[in-house]
This record gives sequence, C-alpha cells and structure tokens, in this order.
Amino acid sequence: MSLTTTTKIVMAMLLWALCFPLITAGLQYSPHLTFATLRAVLAGVALVLIAIFLRRPIPHGRRTWLTLCVVGVGATSLGFVGMFHAAEFVSPGLATVVANAQPLLAAMLGVAWLGERLAKVGWGGLLIGFAGILVIALPQLANEVQDGTAIGFAYIVLAAVGVTISNVAIKSIAGEVDGLFAMGFQMLIGSVPLAVAALLLEDQSAIQWTSVFVVSLLGLALFGSALVYWLWFSVLEVVELNRAIVFSFLVPIFGLTIGALFFGERLSAVQLFGILLVIVGISFVNLKGRLQDQLSKI
Repeated sequence: MSLTTTTKIVMAMLLWALCFPLITAGLQYSPHLTFATLRAVLAGVALVLIAIFLRRPIPHGRRTWLTLCVVGVGATSLGFVGMFHAAEFVSPGLATVVANAQPLLAAMLGVAWLGERLAKVGWGGLLIGFAGILVIALPQLANEVQDGTAIGFAYIVLAAVGVTISNVAIKSIAGEVDGLFAMGFQMLIGSVPLAVAALLLEDQSAIQWTSVFVVSLLGLALFGSALVYWLWFSVLEVVELNRAIVFSFLVPIFGLTIGALFFGERLSAVQLFGILLVIVGISFVNLKGRLQDQLSKI
C-alpha cells in the first residue's frame, strides 16, 4: 500500500471520527432527521457540482445505479439515521467506538460478495483489532448502562449495518465509475428517505440557524461526508476492502482522543491497551503478501 493511499485512509478515518462531536454540537439546534437530510443534500450537491465542473463521466447502466441505490440507502439513509439518533443517547467517544466495530462483517461480506482473499494471519489481525475495540469500550460500557445506552446501541448497530453493506457495494463498482459522481449521487439518493421521514415527523421551522449549527452542518456535509466519501472511494479503487476496512479500527482511537479533548472523557490504562491491540491488528491485516502466507503456515 502506497504512502498516498495510507494517508488518504488515515485522513478519512480522522474525518469520520469528527462526525459524532459535530453531530452532538448541532443537534440542539435542529430536529434529527432534518439535520441529517441537510447534511446529505449539501454533500451530494457539492460533489455533483464539482464533477460537472471537471467534466467527469456520468455513471450509466442498470447495475451501477442499482448499486448506488444500495450505497445511498445503506450509508446515507440508515447510516445517518443511526448516527444522528445515537448521539442523543451515548457519548461521542463510545458512539464512535461501537459504530466502527464493523470490519469483521465487511471482510466476510467481501469474501462472499467480492471474492476477496484474506490469509489466516489477516483474519487473526481482524480478531485482534476487534478485541481491541471491545477493550476500549469496556470502561464506558460499564459507566453508561443506566443512561439509555441500549437505545443508543440499537441506533449505532443500524448505522453500522448500513455502512457495512454500502462499503461492499462501493468496492464492487470502484474503478468502474467516477468517484465524485458516484458518491454525490448516492448521497442524493439516500437523502430522499431522510427527507420524506423529516417532512412527515418533524417541524423544519424548529431549526435555529446559529453560527454553531451552520459550522456543524457545513463541517459534516463538506468534510465529514463529501470529502471523506471521495477519499474512501479513491482508496477502494486500488486496495482490497478487507485491507482498507480494518483501518476503521482507528476511528475509535481518534474518537476517544476527541472525546478526551472536548468532552471531558478520560483514557484509562485498559483503553490504552485496547489501542495497542488495534494497532497490532491493523498491522497483521496489512502485512506483505509473502509474509502473510508464511505466518499462516505456522
């Protein structure tokens, strides 16, 4: 994996980690679904306009558009509903941890759907990384079980399932269509169910257009959605999903750091040990192919 690709992945994970704090900051000024819809529409329009300006080719073909619909419903509709509602019940650090504990499922779907191969040491790395996620989450799980955490977890699981399915779908068309148009259109497609639900269930006049809300919305739309999905699509054009998705385990590390800096959350010795496990797991999955094969025979 090249330095450029690795940098893109790390940047994408950092941007994803910033999403939960921005959601938390903006939710007090807007209804949940309305906020999510505005984020998706702004991000989609931004990417499509850039693609038009750069004269990129528009996606075509029934399979491509069907896949974009799957991505839109998974990543944008389900993903945004889960993230925006979860932020009401659990802390930003914990929400980021649970929402991104999905590389194992994505790797299994990658094998089944995409025919990707992962050596035994790679599967071991995924398990080690997942163990690190569990260790990281333990202290906060113990402290928040009485504060509506179960409802928050349900929303986070919804988001994780949607994002996992969408990642596999994105990989299936990566390299075949233009990334700007593809990610822009999937967000606009995914915004439709969000908009319908928002119109039926919420009062849009309740939005308070404060500076905090505007900054939160623009940050989520332009950086936490448009930029991050373009980066992620460009990564999946050149890297197998199971090697790229394991870097999602970095999101909790960034998320907990953000939580410690801005939300008064503390990193315990147990969580630091979990972070170490995550780093080891990522390293195992991304070992060079020949070394992976040798270790798998041990």
